[in-house]
Amino acid sequence: MRCSNLIKPLSAKAIHKKTNRVWLFDLDNTLHDASHAVFAQIDVSMTKAIMKALGIGFVPATALRQKYWERYGATMIGMERHHGVDASRFLHMSHDFHAPDFVKPERNLAGLLQNVPGIKYILTNAPHSYACSVLDTLGIRHCFAGICSIDQMRLQGTFRPKPSPTLMHQLLCQLKCKPTETILVEDTLKNLKIAKQLHMKTVHIFNAGTPFSSKHKIRPSYVDLRVKSVHELLRHPFSHS
Repeated sequence: MRCSNLIKPLSAKAIHKKTNRVWLFDLDNTLHDASHAVFAQIDVSMTKAIMKALGIGFVPATALRQKYWERYGATMIGMERHHGVDASRFLHMSHDFHAPDFVKPERNLAGLLQNVPGIKYILTNAPHSYACSVLDTLGIRHCFAGICSIDQMRLQGTFRPKPSPTLMHQLLCQLKCKPTETILVEDTLKNLKIAKQLHMKTVHIFNAGTPFSSKHKIRPSYVDLRVKSVHELLRHPFSHS
């Protein structure tokens, strides 16, 4: 199998200790509480981008933003596929704000991440520039060996963001890791469900602000561990076994 190059390096000094374990961390509402302020800003910025790109009003732009996010996992894909909008340009327009102004600090997160065995990567449907800005604001960029952002999720000419099984297959191929030694940490259950079907380990960061979270009161069978924060996960015996 020929593996696509999906990951951009972040830090050659990322600590992984002597273990075969590979961690794939989502970003928003996983490594920080994006529901605190960031998601609202992204919604505003993305709606404005749709309005500008298509020349439509606030209400229909909001409806399209929500529709394409639910259908494709990323509004950008719907804009490119149905309206011919350049994906890279739209990503820039839809995240055209100063992320550090809206990111809530996470205390001692870098120390906790570095204390957990395994090499760590970021896997996010957000654009690369935004993700790096958030990581820098949190002071944790150096904890991760690389990042797979939505900019890199184009396979054979088509964007395949999470929860695409093709994306996950290609990531496992590129990283040369066993699914059973790979852990996906996410706030979005549909992404974890696909990972479990590929025999990966799964951790659900439950955040009430994540869409559809309220519909799942108990831990689904495809989730190995459910916690309320990344801090709880990184202190849990699961992370050090």
